[in-house]
Amino acid sequence: MKLRVCFTPAEVRAGELEDAAAIVIDVVRATSCLVEALANGAAAVRPAVSVEEARSAREGDALLCGERGGLRIAGFDLGNSPREFDAGRVAGRRLVMTTTNGTRALAAAKGARRIIVGAFMNLEAVARAVSGERSVVIVCAGKKGRFALDDTLCAGEIVRRIVDGGARGATLAEDARAAADLARLHGVSAAVLAGTAAGRALVEVGLGDDLELCAAVDRHKIVPMMRDEIITATAR
Repeated sequence: MKLRVCFTPAEVRAGELEDAAAIVIDVVRATSCLVEALANGAAAVRPAVSVEEARSAREGDALLCGERGGLRIAGFDLGNSPREFDAGRVAGRRLVMTTTNGTRALAAAKGARRIIVGAFMNLEAVARAVSGERSVVIVCAGKKGRFALDDTLCAGEIVRRIVDGGARGATLAEDARAAADLARLHGVSAAVLAGTAAGRALVEVGLGDDLELCAAVDRHKIVPMMRDEIITATAR
């Protein structure tokens, strides 16, 4: 298996995803919300890059979800806090979601053979889901086009679990090796996330309590996958 980490969507090389499984990560907070929503019974999620696209994609009683500047978009049903996506709100419902970074990363991964949503919440399930792949590319959402430590730590934890799980002939690119080393150095906790740029920005807008959920390792055993621009989940 070949393992590579793209620290931002812009680092995805043309054609490299065609025969690869892509794991998309935006820990604070889009992919954490996606995992939480689907684990709590959401029927499906349609990601959208822009607010306008999200509004246009809404059908029937689908819930509009998303943020700009960390805060819920005016007129939307839910924001981008994993605490909002409980079963009482989302069970059985279809969601349309747009976020500043995460949904752009999902769009950047569209050329992949498989597209998987990853977060600290489902590390083990994701690592197992790709154990038989020949090529895995982890796409970090980053923050406004730049490196984000929170996403990189999650990518590194996934790399470590894949390798520790005995993936046959795993070959790590330098970026994957660096991510794994950073993950080993920092560990996972709400306090660690609070020290990242994304975490500090969340604290500044009064949503720092979200970090506890975002750092909840293996909270769920589901593997959200995107097919035809719709994300659904399978249990592992």
